[in-house]
Amino acid sequence: MNYTFLAGAGIFSAICALPLNAGDINTDMQFDKYPAYTAEDLELVVNPDSTLFTIWAPSARQAQLRIYPSGRNSEPELTVDMTRASNGAWKASLAGQLYGKFYTFRINHDGKWLDETPGIWAKAVGINGDRAAIIDFSNTNPQGWDDDRRPSTPSITDAVIYEMHHRDFSVNPTSGIANKGKFIALTETGTHNSFGDATGIDHLKELGVTHVHILPSYDFNSVDEANLPANNYNWGYDPLNYNTPEGSYSTNPSDPATRIREFKQMVKSLHDAGIGVIMDVVYNHTAQGDESNFSRLVPGYFYRHRPDGTYSDASGCGNETASERKMMSDYIVNSVKYWADEYHIDGFRFDLMGIHDTATMDRVASELKKIHPDIFVYGEGWTAGDSPLGQNHRALKDNVGKMTGIAVFSDDIRDAIKGHYSKADDRGFATGKPGNEETVKIGIAGATAHPQIDYSKGNNSKSPYAKAPTQVINYVSCHDDLTLTDKLNKSMPDATADERKRAAKLAQTIVFTSQGTPFMFAGEEVFRNKQGVHNSYNSPDSINSINWDLKHENADLFNYYKNLIALRRSHPAFRMTSAEDVAHNIVFDNISEPNLISYSIRNNANGDEWAEIKVIFNGADDDKVVNVAKHDWTIIAADAQIDPDGLGKSKGGKITVAHRSATILARK
Repeated sequence: MNYTFLAGAGIFSAICALPLNAGDINTDMQFDKYPAYTAEDLELVVNPDSTLFTIWAPSARQAQLRIYPSGRNSEPELTVDMTRASNGAWKASLAGQLYGKFYTFRINHDGKWLDETPGIWAKAVGINGDRAAIIDFSNTNPQGWDDDRRPSTPSITDAVIYEMHHRDFSVNPTSGIANKGKFIALTETGTHNSFGDATGIDHLKELGVTHVHILPSYDFNSVDEANLPANNYNWGYDPLNYNTPEGSYSTNPSDPATRIREFKQMVKSLHDAGIGVIMDVVYNHTAQGDESNFSRLVPGYFYRHRPDGTYSDASGCGNETASERKMMSDYIVNSVKYWADEYHIDGFRFDLMGIHDTATMDRVASELKKIHPDIFVYGEGWTAGDSPLGQNHRALKDNVGKMTGIAVFSDDIRDAIKGHYSKADDRGFATGKPGNEETVKIGIAGATAHPQIDYSKGNNSKSPYAKAPTQVINYVSCHDDLTLTDKLNKSMPDATADERKRAAKLAQTIVFTSQGTPFMFAGEEVFRNKQGVHNSYNSPDSINSINWDLKHENADLFNYYKNLIALRRSHPAFRMTSAEDVAHNIVFDNISEPNLISYSIRNNANGDEWAEIKVIFNGADDDKVVNVAKHDWTIIAADAQIDPDGLGKSKGGKITVAHRSATILARK
């Protein structure tokens, strides 16, 4: 079942469970009185001469462990009664290292045996994730894994984030990639489209992005791993097993080690190319409620409920998790730590982060920094509905200033640039609609306080919410909603393709020169579209896949993106890290014309070699004349062209800024 709903100021679409019943949940149960279990042996520990199994199930009357010879279609070889231990735990120990075996747990709750579960801490699973697997993880490390090195990213504002789905990126016949739709597609080099242009990881290196943000890659519920020829597609926002990779992206879902090894191969390949890996994580809800792995161990505890016992639903997917409870908070924190440690993940994007409490998110960021200081965390600063968790405790955009080391998406700059996300024909600053100038300025300043910005005129936010530009992710499009290409097609139906590409260049120039962290959707550098489909969460490859031959057709657009990224990465003035620096170094010119913004970045900002950078955005349908101080300027961008090394020279004075384009000048 698909739900599409408003998520604060953004649309979020997800695959949701069937309608849930209140079940046996007793709303008077005082979950906070459950003892917490903090030892590090939950689920499975393989010792030299034994295998130890541990679950946390404080409300269980009995608990059993079942051992299987295979991941499916077999009867248990052994059923073992587990022993109650301290702090709500149950344990069982078996002789020997049981590598190659599979297992499940089940508990007796209120006199009823619940269905089997692989547990919530399974780190390896069989096909479709129904049974956990016992494997030797040392055999899953690819060659050179111990020497794997993360790319250096001293500040999140140094990142250029590229959001991609595994199938979208490689499954199209034009990709030239052999392992289409698989983790290891990103290990293939020398791939090209029909015209010989680079694709795959070579394309990412050529483009110059610093990080790929991969859509959910843990084991999710909606794709039948036993029937991959059916060619099912899903974004993966329906979590099943959080701590093991998705089997459909591996070359052999029935072998528990393959998905793990191939995921690591992907990470190693990207790291070798100087590219970090960000995981999209969805701890805010589960694919199922009463039948989830959480509910099969501790019914009720891991979720929030309404007074009548039904699931509260801030996710819009039938349930929401209760991060404020000790064991759920610990689960989220320890899960991301596991991915960062075992899989060398470099960052995490939290889906509907506003459902989580700020204290848990602070713990996430703090603990990850202990593993590696360059790991960063960001998320959607909204919910899809109301929640029992108080507004002041939610990890919302408006509360990001209360957190440390957390960033949120800027719906301000998104909607102001291209038009409202949910109104296909609505235009924005880059497409000629007046009235968005002040909101674009909010984006330029990274949503921090600036003496020249009137926040009362902001479309979405009426006050600065970021303490520093490091707390803001700037973007115009992502997997949700229309692609930028489709949005321009819908909002500029009478424009030529070249005019729409001019608008795309202007839109992204605003994003990539603004303070904060730039984020782009895979394929938009080649003018990728999804045929106007707004919510393509389970649309076929014919809708979602990137046609890489577009790279040849839209070479000018690709080269613009490449040079824009190179400009940002070469000049720290676009990557300031404090609100004080932004307020001091950015000076807006006094311009009252609609769809026109002019400002300077001064004082060799953030140690830049350029003493001053003049940035002018003209989103109008006609050219504009702007006064620029007389200096020896190098023209970096003009009339929908850009070159970090310069397009020519200017003495300043009255200069013409071409319609729907950016002009950037620099002087030493």
